[in-house]
Amino acid sequence: MLNDTIAAISTAPGEAAISVLRVTGPQALSLAARVIKAKFPISELSARTAHRSCVVDAEGRLLDEGLVLIFRAPASYTGEDVIEFQGHGGLLVTQKVLEALLTAGARAAEPGEFTQRAFLNGKMDLTQAEAVMDLIHAQSTLALRAANEQLGGAIGREANALREELLPVLAHIEAYIDFPEEDISPDTGAALIAKMDAVLDRARRLIATSEQGRILRHGARTVICGEPNVGKSSLLNLLLGFERAIVSPTAGTTRDTIEEIIQVHGIPLRLVDTAGLRESRDDIERVGIQRTQRELERADLILEVIDASLPAANAIRVVLSPELQSRRLLLLNKADLGIATGWESGIPMSCMSSSGVEALRDAIRDIVMRAGPLLADHPVAINTRHKSCFERLLHHVETGRAALLASAAPEYVALDLREALQALGEVVGVVDVEQILDVIFSSFCIGK
Repeated sequence: MLNDTIAAISTAPGEAAISVLRVTGPQALSLAARVIKAKFPISELSARTAHRSCVVDAEGRLLDEGLVLIFRAPASYTGEDVIEFQGHGGLLVTQKVLEALLTAGARAAEPGEFTQRAFLNGKMDLTQAEAVMDLIHAQSTLALRAANEQLGGAIGREANALREELLPVLAHIEAYIDFPEEDISPDTGAALIAKMDAVLDRARRLIATSEQGRILRHGARTVICGEPNVGKSSLLNLLLGFERAIVSPTAGTTRDTIEEIIQVHGIPLRLVDTAGLRESRDDIERVGIQRTQRELERADLILEVIDASLPAANAIRVVLSPELQSRRLLLLNKADLGIATGWESGIPMSCMSSSGVEALRDAIRDIVMRAGPLLADHPVAINTRHKSCFERLLHHVETGRAALLASAAPEYVALDLREALQALGEVVGVVDVEQILDVIFSSFCIGK
């Protein structure tokens, strides 16, 4: 497929001021010359400079006018010749320009194929390729920061640093395999163990960022729950900054879950407003309450709202498992009316007057990021695939370390260290990872 010349629309569907189409591959220049006409032939245009041009179809009829830019290999995004045409952003005209490029001999690009070629041509490692999609999907400032760190090669550098620490250990072990008459001295064995311990410590700290990485990429699932009429929908509207949920004094108004995304201190939250928890004879409301229970089981954070103006003894509290208890924040709503007896802990606030919102935001940040400030120790937040690779690394280094301490045959230690290096190679894509590539790039946008 690398022998094909591919083309795609790189801007989002819909009407806009401009649209961008890209062509890359071994025949990009000659193919584009049949469609894009500028003052001089495409092959003679200076690179990285915008040139006024027009696009014609196979019969020579004008389709669009705009700018063309040439990025010559290897100094391009894909490492191949890349042609970029910027034209008018109409749906029909953009599609017609793409059709002209396909008629001239280009193949329609698959999702993520431009970035996949950049990886295959050595322009970026696999973690950087994944970061491209993280950057596009970032919904908060921290997610954007983490994606940019990864795009800059932070995870790749961590993996390579671990590789550099492991390689001398494996070299020492294999030297003893080649010269079996030499035993591993106690001092040498202690030095090798110390290096393996350093690798284990670094790997564990990387794995610890995976939960924060998940939250940054997908958002912390934050469930708002409580009795009817305690202010759950009012809280959702307050945090969103606009009226998303219907607020009514009638109990049972919210019967289904409502989901919206916000960010708090740079952390993306998936806010889920739920039906009020109570005994109900209404079939539809009971279904909503069942959905509330399911949402609680999936929650990263639970905002339990209570009416603090009423005595605590009369309140119906949400029953949570011990694991979920640590994810709960108790919000003492309607504090402007006075806090009744029995409410000794919680965050006093009022959705009516907006008081207590900043305290709530700070508490959300603290509970979601309780593993530690993101990027303080590690400028990365690994994803699920990285975590799996680093966990395999951890397992094999721990097994090899145990074998070395037990004075097992060095062949067993070397086997585990080779498996550990294999896992590291999969992080950045320096081993055969064809199936991994298919999964990663299939989630990309077409044209990227």
